[in-house]
Amino acid sequence: MFEEENAQWGLVHALVLDGKGGARSIARTELDDLQLQPYESIWLHWDRSHPQTQTWLRKYSGLSEFSCDLLLEENTRPRLLPLPDSQLLLFLRGINLNPGAEPEDMVSVRIFGSAQRVISLRLRPLRATDELLVRLDEGKGPKTASELILYMAQYLTNKVQDLVSNLSEIVDEEEEKLDADERYTPEHGAVLQIRRRAAALKRFLAPQRDIFGQLTRIKLPWFVEDDGDYWNELNNSLTRYLEELELTRERVGLVLEAEDRRLSVRMNRTMYRFGIITCIFLPMSFLAGLLGINVGGIPFSESPYGFLVACLMMLSVGLGQWWLFRRLRWV
Repeated sequence: MFEEENAQWGLVHALVLDGKGGARSIARTELDDLQLQPYESIWLHWDRSHPQTQTWLRKYSGLSEFSCDLLLEENTRPRLLPLPDSQLLLFLRGINLNPGAEPEDMVSVRIFGSAQRVISLRLRPLRATDELLVRLDEGKGPKTASELILYMAQYLTNKVQDLVSNLSEIVDEEEEKLDADERYTPEHGAVLQIRRRAAALKRFLAPQRDIFGQLTRIKLPWFVEDDGDYWNELNNSLTRYLEELELTRERVGLVLEAEDRRLSVRMNRTMYRFGIITCIFLPMSFLAGLLGINVGGIPFSESPYGFLVACLMMLSVGLGQWWLFRRLRWV
């Protein structure tokens, strides 16, 4: 309702949670005089790149300069920072599902949380917040500020599952093709890209898992009683995804190793065949060279059957070598 008007101020969404799973939109101009009921909470979702966002955050949000500096940092990693008065800063990463972007180029969301207020900042659009808005429109969304943060973390984690499963399926296909066709050669660039993507995801998901573990132990007054159980479940989910990513990296290594081994076997087999052929023709070449010496006394030089005799000799030598190699099981 107020999205277009609020966008001029850098405010993407301004919602007041009604404590029942729904929410109502408010305008940017209502923030200064807004009075929340005890059961209500406010969620302000800002565009971090907008100049008005930085102005509001530093002058009108009531946050400390330290908190503002952290929220507006250019580059961040997943982190959790408790603040005085039972407040917290939470920096999370999510899969980049924007058009033309690489999924492992993860997007950041910075969150300030308190008993009745959640301020979140993003630089690029987040699919997780869009899904959260749908739940709120249906009246099935978060009821409190702590649940709002939990829902955001949950939607971010769900997107990770889809990407990890996709990477695993690609490796499955490569393994099946290798098993089904000995001549199949995987595209090394594509396979290595899977390994790089898994490593990039692991870089951000590992500290994020630790953060979820910390949130299971933090008991802030405004947290819902069973929030710790849900944070623990998210922690377990990320642990499982990280294990799957590590397994995917190992399987990629095995695929490349299997291909190198196959290539080495084919090369050795080819060189072996060339060696056998060389062994067969070397004596023939010696006889041809010996009989071709331009000196007197060469056998059969005056005989009309000399060439035929020489050919039969070389054929006999070749057949004798073939028989010998077969007896020795070289061929």
